[in-house]
Amino acid sequence: MLRQVPGRDRDRDRADGMPSVRPAAMLRGAWGRVVEDLDAAVERDPATDSRLEMALASPGLHALWSHRIAHAMWRRGGRAKLPARLLSHVARTVTGVEIHPGATIGRRVFIDHGMGVVIGETAEVGDDVMMYHGVTLGGRSMQPVKRHPTIESGVTLGAGARLIGPVTVGAGAQIGANAVVVRDVPDGATAVGVPAVVRIPESEPTADQLFADPALWI
Repeated sequence: MLRQVPGRDRDRDRADGMPSVRPAAMLRGAWGRVVEDLDAAVERDPATDSRLEMALASPGLHALWSHRIAHAMWRRGGRAKLPARLLSHVARTVTGVEIHPGATIGRRVFIDHGMGVVIGETAEVGDDVMMYHGVTLGGRSMQPVKRHPTIESGVTLGAGARLIGPVTVGAGAQIGANAVVVRDVPDGATAVGVPAVVRIPESEPTADQLFADPALWI
C-alpha cells in the first residue's frame, strides 16, 4: 500500500466509508487539483509553455481528469460503477489512455504523450509520478485481490515499461524504457532490461543527471 499522510480536508467518515465533505470544499479542492495538474504538466513538458495550451491539447491530462471523476463514482459503488466504467471507456477512446476507474492516482501525476498507457483496477500511483506512453501497470492474477503494481511518489516510468503483478516501486525510483518489472524496486533505484535488473545509485543524482541514463529516453 502507498505510504500516505491522512487527508486534512475530511470532516468525518460516513457510514458508507466515503468522506463527508461540504460541496464548497469539494469544489475548491477539485479546482486546486486541476491547477496542480496543469502546473506539473507545464513544468515537465518543454514543448508546452502555457496552462491553456496544456489544458486544451494534452491527452494525458484529459485522461487524468476523466479518471478523477470516474474514480469518485466508482468509490460510491452500486449503480455508480457502470457509469464510471462507461466514462473510462470514453476517455480511452478519446485519449488512448486506459485507466480502470478503480485505480488510485495521486496528485501532480503527469502522463506524457499518453498513447497506449494501461493502468489496472488495483494499481496505486503516488504523487509526482511521471510516466511516458506505452506504460502498462498490469495484473498477474485472475482473483479479485490486489494484483496490480503500487508506484510510490516521485517515480519515473519510461516509455513502454511494463510492471506486472502486485510489485512495489519505491519512492524516487526510475524504470527504464521497455523494462519488464516483476519484482519490487527499492527507493531511489533504477530498473532496466527484460526482465528488469535493479541498479542502486552510489550517490544522490543531481537534477541534470535524473534523465542521463539512455535507457530512460523515449
